Amino acid sequence: MRYTILTLFTLMMSIAMIPDTSHAAAPAPQTAMFAGGCFWCMQPAFDRTEGVIATVVGYTGGDASTAHYDAVSHGKSGHVEAIQVTYDPQKVAYTRLLELYWENIDPTDAEGQFADKGSQYHTAIFYADDVQKQAAETSKAAIAKKFAPQPIVVKILPATPFYPAEEYHQKYYQKNGIRYNAYKHGSGRVQRLQELWKKPAAD
Repeated sequence: MRYTILTLFTLMMSIAMIPDTSHAAAPAPQTAMFAGGCFWCMQPAFDRTEGVIATVVGYTGGDASTAHYDAVSHGKSGHVEAIQVTYDPQKVAYTRLLELYWENIDPTDAEGQFADKGSQYHTAIFYADDVQKQAAETSKAAIAKKFAPQPIVVKILPATPFYPAEEYHQKYYQKNGIRYNAYKHGSGRVQRLQELWKKPAAD
C-alpha cells in the first residue's frame, strides 16, 4: 500500500512539472517591405493572401521631409514607392510573400517597372533581420537561375524608415477601380507579367 501511494505521488509530481503550453503567447505579427514599381499594383496580391493582416503603401529610402507624392513622383527625393506588409507568421511564411513579390514584378527591368521609369520605381526587397535577408538572397538565386542569362536587378537592402503614402493612394484598386484597371492594362503590366510568369496577373 505504501509503495502504491509513493508511486501515485511520484506520477502526480511528474505531471505537475510538465509545462502548460495551452496559454503560450502566439508569435507577434511581423512586417515585410518590398519595392515593386507602382505601389497601387502591389497591394491586391498581398491583400488577398491568407495570413496577411494589413498592407500600407508608401515611400522608403529618403528623408521624411520629402516623403510625399509630389516629391517622390519626380524621382529626385531618393525614395522608392514601396509596400509594407504586416503578416501572421503562423499563417503565411515570409518565403510565400517573397514568391508573391517576384510574381508581381519584372525582375529584369533596371529602369523601373513596365511603363513607369525612374529611380522611384526601382525594385528592392528590404529585410528586417538576418532571417529575412537570407530568405531573400536564396529566393533571388532561384529566380536568377530561372531567368539566366538575363541579370536580376532587384536589390536586397536593409530596411529603412517607411513613410505611409497619402490616404488616396491606399487600396487604390478598391477606391478607383476603373482608373486602376485602365492604368494596369495600359502600362503593359498585365501582358508583361503573363509573359514572364505564365499565369494571370493579380487583379
